[in-house]
Amino acid sequence: MRRVVFNQKGGVGKSSITVNLAAISAAEGNRTLVVDLDPQCNASQYLLGMPAYSNGEGPKPNIGTFFAQTLSFRLKEKDAREYVHATPFQNLFVLPSDGELGEIEHMLESKHKIYKLRGLLKSLSKDFDTIFVDTPPAYNFYTLSALIAADRVLIPFDCDAFSRKALYTLLENIQEAREDHNDELQVEGIVVNQFQPRARLPQELVASLVEEGLPMLNSKLSASVVMRESHEQATPLVNLQPKHKLTEEYRALFHELHGH
Repeated sequence: MRRVVFNQKGGVGKSSITVNLAAISAAEGNRTLVVDLDPQCNASQYLLGMPAYSNGEGPKPNIGTFFAQTLSFRLKEKDAREYVHATPFQNLFVLPSDGELGEIEHMLESKHKIYKLRGLLKSLSKDFDTIFVDTPPAYNFYTLSALIAADRVLIPFDCDAFSRKALYTLLENIQEAREDHNDELQVEGIVVNQFQPRARLPQELVASLVEEGLPMLNSKLSASVVMRESHEQATPLVNLQPKHKLTEEYRALFHELHGH
């Protein structure tokens, strides 16, 4: 299973959702890989800690190395597994990001390297039960590469009106990627993040989206300061506070996605 977490709007919690779902998958005994396609490297830093990025560069080789290699002709390419790094957590691995992604994007586009990630992830699927892909907050070369490489797409959503408008554009983009490049891609659903159940506006907004027939997931994720602690300590919630309410919400979301 290859799942991409995607929303072209920033600040909706893509990296938090990617890492915490992956950590629950790993805790349940699945060999799980996080692929970080965001040049900001949030998911990589979350899993490996800030010291891994202390010199401004992340661990090598990484996803930047992989894409740079596709631009240069080499008789012997690196084995896909060489890009994968262990995390401190059992069964959980990361293919880290690099700021270089931003610099080489234009070259990758002009050389039509849009299917390279799909080849890499197909190769890695032999070693992992499940792969989660974190994406940058834009509809660009990297997010389209991820949509082409994935089986499922999960859409994080926070409850504001701008986000709602962006949601329709996003669903159109996914549909276009599906029709043009990957007819196996399915939208798994829209997950409401930083939900405030006592506030009237979020309740009304979610109800209206359900009424419009959008694929809203039942599991919602609350706003909580524990998420900041989780990032600061570079430890996913299931490893930091397994009994916390937000951890339980993530567990419920994971099981909803996996149909049990």
